[in-house]
Parts: sequence; structure tokens; C-alpha cells
Amino acid sequence: MALKSFVLVGTILSHDSLLSTVEFNLNPSTNGGPSVAVLPNSAIPCEVKVGKKIYVVKNEKEEHPTISCEAEKNETQGLL
Repeated sequence: MALKSFVLVGTILSHDSLLSTVEFNLNPSTNGGPSVAVLPNSAIPCEVKVGKKIYVVKNEKEEHPTISCEAEKNETQGLL
């Protein structure tokens, strides 16, 4: 059974010029624990660096999940 809606919170653990290793947790968390995935850097729509947070979000109306990045502090200052 595939999930129709989910939010994965990922932290980049390591990377090279082509691939990133990301640890993902469900939000809200479940008792399944974290998972690790290897993603192409081209799938991450922001600067790839260790410790950076990324989000994989899918709702039931979307066919494919969307990957987005944590907002930088200087990006959110103008919103307050």
C-alpha cells in the first residue's frame, strides 16, 4: 500500500559532485525510524551541503512528490 500524502524531512549526511546521501524521517514521526536514500544532486533544488534540510512533500492530489529546501535565515527575515 502506497501513501497518498506524506511529508519527509531529510538531512544531507554526505555528498560528492553527483550524489547526496540523505537521512529521511516522516513528519509526524512514526515508530519506523529514519531511512537513508541516495539522491542525485540535480534533484535537490538548492545548494547541496552537509546538514542542509530538504523536504519531500506529496498530497493526494499530486501524482509525484515535490522536493523543496529549508528557507535560509536571510530569506525569512523579509517575511516578518
